[in-house]
Amino acid sequence: MFHHSSKLQYQVRVDKPDPIFAKHLQQAIGGIEGEIRVAMQYFFQAMGARGNPKYRDMLMMTATEELSHIEFLGHAVALNLEGAPVTTQEMAAQDPVVNAILGGTNPRHILSSGLSAMPVNSNGVPFDMSHVYATGNLGADMLANATAEAGGRVLASRLYNMTDDAGMKDMLSFLIARDTMHQQQWLAVIEELGGMEGQLPIPNSTPQEHENTEHSYYFLNTSLDEPTPEGRWTKGKSLDGRGEFSIKEKPEPMGQNPDLGKARPGTGTQMEQQK
Repeated sequence: MFHHSSKLQYQVRVDKPDPIFAKHLQQAIGGIEGEIRVAMQYFFQAMGARGNPKYRDMLMMTATEELSHIEFLGHAVALNLEGAPVTTQEMAAQDPVVNAILGGTNPRHILSSGLSAMPVNSNGVPFDMSHVYATGNLGADMLANATAEAGGRVLASRLYNMTDDAGMKDMLSFLIARDTMHQQQWLAVIEELGGMEGQLPIPNSTPQEHENTEHSYYFLNTSLDEPTPEGRWTKGKSLDGRGEFSIKEKPEPMGQNPDLGKARPGTGTQMEQQK
């Protein structure tokens, strides 16, 4: 069950409407870095959470906060579309060539939504849920969430730099701040669970006898003409504390030639393939 307040989570003010910026803001709603993505990701992680219920509750609370972000971003899109031309005559009056793409605006803001936000990205492509990651593994999900928030903060920072509107900068500064918190929040769960050493490898419940550990900790240099790029990943104790990093130069293939032999009759192949 969810409850809703008629007031937005954060004030949205647009000093000078900008239909082109409204198109850019759509990425923060329906893009792969956007709020629909993280809201659905946290919802489905919460609904599949097992173990200590506090992690389920935290995920659910953050998911509903992300819905609040969709709400005020949608309002920001609508405010930026105020006064946008709604006929080709109006557009031509503003721009004689009308650009090939209606002056850079999204025509669907006129044709499909009546000057309102839509569940699409900045190219008008609907969000299709393909970037919602909910594995049922808490460690994997927390890493995916931190990555999602990093992408969202990158996007919000870019949008901040694309506008001179003081109201939009104020709203985006709030989103940047919340992305900071959420990055920290998901990584804090990993720390609480024992840090990266305690969580790695994911899943840490896989018995070690199921893993061919001879191949677990070497960096493979597959280049014919470049030296190994050495770093933390090539020497010293592995991050899970179970091995030592090393380097394998010019590896020899260990498998066979992938020869499938003759084709079977009845599979629609040429007769020559069956001989």
